[in-house]
Amino acid sequence: MTSFAGLDVSIEETAICVVDEDGEVLLRAAVPTDPDGIAKVLEPWAATLKRVGHEAGSLSPWLHPALKEIGLPVVCLETRHVRASMGAQRNKTDAADALGIAHLMRTGWFRQAHIKTAASYRIRLLLTQRRNLKRKFLDLENTIRHSLKAFGIRLGKVGRGAFERAVIDALEDDAMTRGLMEAMLRARAALWVEYLALHKLVTQLAMRDDLCRRFMAIPGVGPVTALSYSSAIEDPARFKRSRDVAAYFGLTSKRWQSGTSIDVKGRISKAGDPDIRRALYEAASAMLTRFKGSDTVKSWGLKLAKTKCHAKARVAVARKLAVIMHAMWRDGTNYVGDPSMNEHDLAAWNAAKLQRLSVARS
Repeated sequence: MTSFAGLDVSIEETAICVVDEDGEVLLRAAVPTDPDGIAKVLEPWAATLKRVGHEAGSLSPWLHPALKEIGLPVVCLETRHVRASMGAQRNKTDAADALGIAHLMRTGWFRQAHIKTAASYRIRLLLTQRRNLKRKFLDLENTIRHSLKAFGIRLGKVGRGAFERAVIDALEDDAMTRGLMEAMLRARAALWVEYLALHKLVTQLAMRDDLCRRFMAIPGVGPVTALSYSSAIEDPARFKRSRDVAAYFGLTSKRWQSGTSIDVKGRISKAGDPDIRRALYEAASAMLTRFKGSDTVKSWGLKLAKTKCHAKARVAVARKLAVIMHAMWRDGTNYVGDPSMNEHDLAAWNAAKLQRLSVARS
């Protein structure tokens, strides 16, 4: 008799439910969140277990490979799909969620989430902490600016390098406030030093990777976007078509259709990884505004901006970049943004961009 198991994983404890092919409950249990403990509870059904499901979460990168190594037929479920299927439950408890996941395993009505390798998660962690340091740095800078407004001091447009001197000079006659701001400035300087260290590491990793170097030949795509994209996709064979990547990153519009009278296409779904979606949007913005050369994608985006708006054009270009980068990865090709550019000029342009990145890395 075939059986199915559902796991509702939390930090301390995991609720387990096992059902048979008819939906009859065979086991309800709660054990500490540990792969060996979960496997021990499921051991009596090891010969009949067809699928063991758990929802994607913060512990999934550790728990999923460990359960798989033990030999359990484990499946990681997409969070949004599980939440939608559980919405009909009157009461939400860990035991009820485990039962619901077990029934999803039994019926086969689920979407499987991809579990990345440990190397990809480390790169993702590096990119996340780099962004967090920069965000905290800007928070401190904005806090200093806001605090000085109470004394009528408005710094205005002050560069990053001249910011500290401008604050100290503005508080020259106020010893107490200057002491407070100096403490904030020291914290700001420390954050900036650590941010630069992580940013340098990101640039070094991107420059050492041949795939990222090919991605960075695209105008607007830098080390952060290249590393974010490669670590998010990990394996281009996961997608049958390159255009499926845009939907995976939530860059395609949602649709609401019912009967013949309602068929609405809304804004982008924003499903999937928000970090790579943000990186692609920033790359598209840089291509449309900062890149001064000739490029087919840029020309297409600027035409779209005239008929729609710049925000929609950036999203459209970000979507196109996601598709192009996957096709480059899958086919092993290089980016040619301007068909009129000969091979020698293209090589020179790419070499100049990589040289600028090498200088920034050092």
